[in-house]
Amino acid sequence: MENNLLYDVHERPALVKSIFLSFQHVFAMFGATILVPIVVGLPVSVALFCSGIGTIIYLLLTGFNVPVYLGSSFAYISAMKYAMEAMGGDISASQTGIMLIGLIYVIVAIILKFTGTWWLDKLLPPIVIGPMIIVIGLGLSSTAVEQADFVAGGDVRNMIVAAVTFLITATISAKAKGVFKIIPFLLGIAGGYIFSMALGIVEYDGIVQSVQNGFFHLPDFYLPFETKTFGRYHLYFGPETMAILPVALVTLSEHIGDHTVLSKICGRNFLKDPGLSRTISGDGVATAVSAFLGGPANTTYGENTGVVSLTRVASTSVIFGAAIIAILLSFVAPVQAIIMSIPTPVIGGMSLLLYGVIASNGLSVLVDNNVDFTKQRNLIIASAMLVLGLGGAMFPISKLANLSGTALSAIVGIILNLVFKDKEEKEF
Repeated sequence: MENNLLYDVHERPALVKSIFLSFQHVFAMFGATILVPIVVGLPVSVALFCSGIGTIIYLLLTGFNVPVYLGSSFAYISAMKYAMEAMGGDISASQTGIMLIGLIYVIVAIILKFTGTWWLDKLLPPIVIGPMIIVIGLGLSSTAVEQADFVAGGDVRNMIVAAVTFLITATISAKAKGVFKIIPFLLGIAGGYIFSMALGIVEYDGIVQSVQNGFFHLPDFYLPFETKTFGRYHLYFGPETMAILPVALVTLSEHIGDHTVLSKICGRNFLKDPGLSRTISGDGVATAVSAFLGGPANTTYGENTGVVSLTRVASTSVIFGAAIIAILLSFVAPVQAIIMSIPTPVIGGMSLLLYGVIASNGLSVLVDNNVDFTKQRNLIIASAMLVLGLGGAMFPISKLANLSGTALSAIVGIILNLVFKDKEEKEF
């Protein structure tokens, strides 16, 4: 596979440029990273800290060979909320369950280490990979549209802000030169924020309060033992904990999908080098550490692949810098408050472009591999994957977990590809 990257995995941009690129990565991930703890009821500062620590763990375990930033996983929201409610608000079952998820990841990684990944070429040819990537991108499109407020009864001001943010980001990406061309999301968010201020839709109360309460503060960690400074939970292995575990099947499928997308973007095969055994173990250990500290499960991000694709910057040193920035920000209350004050339509305008770029990479896989849609088998596989993946289809695998979206689409595509065999199909 070829790539047209400005900075490949092991290349390091100049220091100042690298700092700007790292900040861009943090901003691109920030909305999703903080939304999960807000919805679930965990400290935002801990989620931000754990996203940075988790990313560093992942980079170390993959030998700095994969440009992945980890953040809070949406897949576990329902299961974590159920576990907390069943325990009367206690997070013990939730955190213990997420730590066990990390252990499951490590066990799967060990199995892959011994079996190898040769079977992936059979399970994931281009006719499966292409639609899977499209589903990953377009599956997020409704979120971007809602954030941009392009819905019935939406506020026209929000729509304008989203459109301005989109246009700034797209114009810089297409027309700018030099360092500006590789930081379109950072400049897009900055421009959208300033425009939002002019329209009077930025809330400043959180910023003022954070300044009054002090500049630096420790993240609000929760630990499974008694301390004078932090909160406490207990290791708990009851049914509320075990109900979380089936969700691992969903997130493992998403992990493979995200790394397949990155492989396409970077012109490398991360499923083989460094291999799924290392990427999955990195994801699993990062998730377990996050849960231990009182944070949500970690995951790779569609936003991450979108940023890499559009900026053509795949440098792991930039990812490492983003992780360090995230950790530092978790200690600085006013900066957190400023970032949290970014209006939702600004994030929505950026996401409209981000998620579309991901989907376009799926089309590129199909085109580059000359997938023949005059063959009925290819039409059947792609059609089933797209309709199920984008149509809201769900298949229950437990009381709290459903196969849906990317995971359901991928499994159906794999099964159909095996049933309707094609000896001429190329490997990815």
